[in-house]
Amino acid sequence: MPSAVLLRPPQAPTARPGVPRRTRVLALAEARWAALATLAFLIALPLQLTGAPAWAWGPLYALAYVTGGWEPACSGLRALTERTLDVDLLMIVAAIGAAAIGQVMDGALLIVIFAGSGALEALATARTQDSVRGLLDLAPSTATRLADDGSEQCVATADLVVGDIVLVRPGERVGADGRVLAGTSDVDQATITGEPLPVAKEPGDEVFAGTLNGTGALRIEVERDAGESVIARIVAMVAEASGTKAPTQLFIEKVEQRYAVGMVAVTLAVFVIPLLFGAELTRSLLRAMTFMIVASPCAVVLATMPPLLSAIANAGRHGVLVKSAVVMERLGQVDTVALDKTGTLTEGAPQVTAVRPLPGADRDEESLLTWAAAAEHPSEHPLARAIVAAARARGLFLPAAEEFAASPGTGVRATVGATRIDVGAPARLLPAGHPAAAEIGALVTELEDGGQTAVLVLRDGAPAGVLGIADRLRPGAAATVAALRTLTGRAPMLVTGDNPRAAARLATEVGITDVRAGLLPQDKVGAVREQETAGRRVLVVGDGVNDAPALAAAHTGIAMGRAGSDLALETADAVIVRDELATVPAVITLSRAARRLVTQNLFLAGAFISGLVLWDLLGDLPLPLGVLGHEGSTVLVGLNGLRLLRDTAWRRAAATPDTP
Repeated sequence: MPSAVLLRPPQAPTARPGVPRRTRVLALAEARWAALATLAFLIALPLQLTGAPAWAWGPLYALAYVTGGWEPACSGLRALTERTLDVDLLMIVAAIGAAAIGQVMDGALLIVIFAGSGALEALATARTQDSVRGLLDLAPSTATRLADDGSEQCVATADLVVGDIVLVRPGERVGADGRVLAGTSDVDQATITGEPLPVAKEPGDEVFAGTLNGTGALRIEVERDAGESVIARIVAMVAEASGTKAPTQLFIEKVEQRYAVGMVAVTLAVFVIPLLFGAELTRSLLRAMTFMIVASPCAVVLATMPPLLSAIANAGRHGVLVKSAVVMERLGQVDTVALDKTGTLTEGAPQVTAVRPLPGADRDEESLLTWAAAAEHPSEHPLARAIVAAARARGLFLPAAEEFAASPGTGVRATVGATRIDVGAPARLLPAGHPAAAEIGALVTELEDGGQTAVLVLRDGAPAGVLGIADRLRPGAAATVAALRTLTGRAPMLVTGDNPRAAARLATEVGITDVRAGLLPQDKVGAVREQETAGRRVLVVGDGVNDAPALAAAHTGIAMGRAGSDLALETADAVIVRDELATVPAVITLSRAARRLVTQNLFLAGAFISGLVLWDLLGDLPLPLGVLGHEGSTVLVGLNGLRLLRDTAWRRAAATPDTP
């Protein structure tokens, strides 16, 4: 590669890793219209109060009506064409009605506050997408593709296909998910995995779109289309989440239609009945308009989604992708948790923890590990990679293996030098009547009792030794289990396909007493359904293909994003992008906080509506006060829901799990 190629200025990132853009209020059309309406109102009001002629303040009030009311009026008319009575239209009718009886200022005030509450709702939705925008900024729009003749082509990353070779220079962002073919470098992939330090990459390592290359040049083979990259899947899941509605919201909207029709009927009654008893027209119309305003369920409609959307946005910023508002609401209902073992409570990366050669002059630990690693080197099995990694860590030279053959469920066989080496399951490689069966059996039992997987090594058919391999517990696993016990009132259960002894050992370390080991995928589903038959709402946390059926059967399923299989990621209701197990109790607590805010909002909205309606029907509620009370409660409800956007809300959720 010509050295001049490396001198090109690095591609500047458009956003700092992990720092999503925050939507500015005035970037929203709703906010700009609301601001213009407010400005016109604030200029007109003192002119009117100081006795200025009507031609001075009248057009300004008219401007407030138009700028603040045209969007909700259009929305309401569209809904009316679909035979749906929208609250927006009722507010516009009330404002026009107020102006018709000379209460121009009161109607304008209604329009201004109503437009402000609409802008607040738009801000809540926009902030939910901020984390997505930050990720989109990190994905470069172009990449350098290498043609078959070695020439370079600048192409859109969306046009890259599986098999393309791309060149990533120092300081550039990776344009696609793929695998390194040539070159070494350190890659900052904090936005995808959450790792605080750059990760060394060499041929054979996986890289992700949007991550930042360090000082070396990399040639990468594309392994996923642009739409299937990790970033694209994150964007799609969060976009889908913000477009859904929780059951509570759907129920409110269903009731809202009937309520709106009933409210119009009562408004007509409030207007007509006093006229029949000789009341003054203007006074009756004013009371009816006031009733329409204060009885409108605007605050009730706004009670549910802002808290849930804010919680989704906050969780997304901290590495938990909740796929819908339905899921965010359901997470807070969980009262039982089922945890997978490998890849969930553990890191899913086996390591050699014991090397036990059988007695013999030429059978030391290094020799045993060298034979095993040389034979396993061509294999892609996780246990094989663990053995090879252990040999490399000790600096051992691995001779080339020939005549390699792998038998699923048994192990591998290869010729190393002039020696035949077999590595695999002791029960499959060593017949029960073998002279060394008792000695090997004792070693295997010792290792398995310690929670390790035993691997037998044969040299020319004779036992040479046994390796112990174990998975490492995730940091904070025991603290997470304790937090989940506090949240649900019962300890989580462990559901795993691993052997009972390894499962029991790990369960003891993390504080789990209910252990279901040796389970097939259908057995995990059976364990979940057993709990749900008992009336419990089960959360399953897993990562593998074998966990997908249980994730689908559970009340709620969470997948470990970094270690998780594609099937598990698609099946789960939420994904932990950075594999931080401690975020599970945190997102449950955040969901419960959102549910509490929804309850608070509904109570607050109901109290304001009831109080103002009674005041108007039984007393004499001034229209300006009714406007302030109704729209003020709507704004208050919206602001209350936005509290969960703050980072302090996540820190509290992570630090102080709720009690059941």
